[in-house]
Amino acid sequence: MLRRTLPFPAFVLALGALLLASSSLLAQAAEAAPVSNDYADPATWLCLPGRDDACAIDLTATVVAADGSLTTEAWAADMDAPIDCFYVYPTVSRDQTRDSDMTAGPGENGVVRSQLARFTSKCRVYAPLYRQVTIAGLQALIAGDGAIEWDVNLGYRDVVDAWNHYLEYNNDGRGVVLMGHSQGTGILVKMIAAEIDGQAVQDRMISAILLGNSVAVPEGKDVGGSFDHIPLCRSADQIGCAITYMSFRSTVPPEETFFGVAEGEGMVAGCTNPASLSGGAGELDAYHGRSIVGFPSNTQWTDPANPIETEFVKTPGLVRGECVQRDGYSYLEVTVQGDPNDPRTDDIPGDLIFGGTPGGLWGLHLIDVSVAMGNLVGIVGRQTEAYLKR
Repeated sequence: MLRRTLPFPAFVLALGALLLASSSLLAQAAEAAPVSNDYADPATWLCLPGRDDACAIDLTATVVAADGSLTTEAWAADMDAPIDCFYVYPTVSRDQTRDSDMTAGPGENGVVRSQLARFTSKCRVYAPLYRQVTIAGLQALIAGDGAIEWDVNLGYRDVVDAWNHYLEYNNDGRGVVLMGHSQGTGILVKMIAAEIDGQAVQDRMISAILLGNSVAVPEGKDVGGSFDHIPLCRSADQIGCAITYMSFRSTVPPEETFFGVAEGEGMVAGCTNPASLSGGAGELDAYHGRSIVGFPSNTQWTDPANPIETEFVKTPGLVRGECVQRDGYSYLEVTVQGDPNDPRTDDIPGDLIFGGTPGGLWGLHLIDVSVAMGNLVGIVGRQTEAYLKR
């Protein structure tokens, strides 16, 4: 089977985590502070509970067995979910300005399909729009446009405003899972450290799912780097903890990448395997989509091709994951267990192409969330039960 990869434009998407973490690359904020958003206005939210929006979609999936047979997995949102999820999306804006506006485009609407909507089976979802650094803005920075002034805290301030509005007007004492990816994770790590860690509201934090960017911990420990009181999750029944990883293929380990490393002496990037939080390897329950963070994926799932009608596909037993530390990097090592003797695909989509080859430089950054979506949704369900019992 052919390996399906993503074209160069997707490469720029992955730079969100790199540039957010490397603040030395950015100039000081402009003197005039932008006007704050009014998060009482529903238009400032990408997804809200009970609304017909980007998260209210059909998530039925086709299950492709190793023998090539197809079955359908039904799905339904839980309109009475007992907890909330608060989500901050990655670098996806295609606005041709330095910072995005507050109108959802294809990038914002597309990313929640692959990263957030499936969690509506476990929680009420809140996803604020925010003025993130755009793909075009990153391209300008990469090109060395010294005339551009950067306000690295603009998106952060927006998310904090949205979070505070949510707490005051929507939370009503409910437990909440915070979720982010890439630039979104970078913002949430900063916000959790400043607004939640060690404070009364931490009692309402069921967990934090922080993918595609680093959560620092002292080597050999689960807490004490990015957060003082929030450890890494080591059980699906543990609450008040963080799930974090950055994913790379086992065949293409990290090499001179900004992912999988953490700043600070003695610090490493935390890694929690959603397929086996206690350690070791486990089967990743991936949900593959027709698009990956807004970019088309035309994978042929069986040979000969068998028509698939649903937007999402599952491939049980095809992918395993294990947290590893190697050559100074800490990451989720993804192994694809394809069998050339069966009719099912021997690979999964998700690589970034740079310089003509699938890049170990960026790994499987685009599918950090979807490669373990089923595991993550299951963990949130288990953590919810533990939280409600408490």
